Amino acid sequence: MTRVAAVDCGTNSIRLLVADADPATGELVDLDRRMTIVRLGQGVDRTGRLAPEALERTFAACREYAAVIKELGAQRLRFVATSASRDAENRDEFVRGVLDILGVEPEVVTGDQEAALSFTGATKELTGRDGLARPFLVVDIGGGSTEFVVGDDEVRAARSVDVGCVRLTERHLVHDGKVSDPPTAAEAEAIRADVEAALDLAERTVPLREARTLVGLAGSVTTVSAIAQNLPEYDSAAIHHSRVPYEKVREITESLLASTHAERAAIPSMHPGRVDVIAAGALVLLSIMERIGAAEVVVSEHDILDGIVWSIA
Repeated sequence: MTRVAAVDCGTNSIRLLVADADPATGELVDLDRRMTIVRLGQGVDRTGRLAPEALERTFAACREYAAVIKELGAQRLRFVATSASRDAENRDEFVRGVLDILGVEPEVVTGDQEAALSFTGATKELTGRDGLARPFLVVDIGGGSTEFVVGDDEVRAARSVDVGCVRLTERHLVHDGKVSDPPTAAEAEAIRADVEAALDLAERTVPLREARTLVGLAGSVTTVSAIAQNLPEYDSAAIHHSRVPYEKVREITESLLASTHAERAAIPSMHPGRVDVIAAGALVLLSIMERIGAAEVVVSEHDILDGIVWSIA
């Protein structure tokens, strides 16, 4: 076993995984897996820059993670940064801050690299499972972007497109600093139009409709699963490898789009940091399922974090 640490810093959240990994057997033992909503991508779509308060929230989480990594004695650390830090003019400020705190420079990966890491993390456990036909389509719905990866044992094609739950919410649902409560039908259609255009773009290089199993990653998808199961609180074990039928995803998405902030916040399994962005995220998932005719989505709690661990183990 090799003890390693992985940090995934996205547009909406930053996450840590410290694990013991055995590349020979494929065994991965979690020692600490945690997530903090930092909204690093706050305003990036509009300003092109990382906001000072967003950077400070992210650095505070990094300081917390540094203590955990030291306590558990991880031998190696890889820090991967995704959509928001790719887009920002002042990403050097972000890089310096992370280096000072954690001692490693964040790798601002390309969308294709992000997709490959997500595919490895999501599918390593699924190979050979009954009822899961290949090829897989792994869809990682993030805050700023969504990654599409089609593959069997390895990636055949991948594409990252700039539609994520935070980006779409800020673009279409925020007016004068306030989020629509609830979104109007016209706003929902504007989100849908952006997603459809992004799917057209993805399909130029990724054969989405050839997939036989849809695997969904990240907070929007896992939250939809939690709602579908009426969980009294967020439960990773119940969510991991759950299957949510298309009709249930449609029902939940329509309900979220019709709900007020207070109604969404009252859902027991809802993380406070997802209340304002979950409707857009669910609509991305629904649009994907409709495009490829998916009867269900297989939900994975294992994603790019696990892929990062395997890349360094």
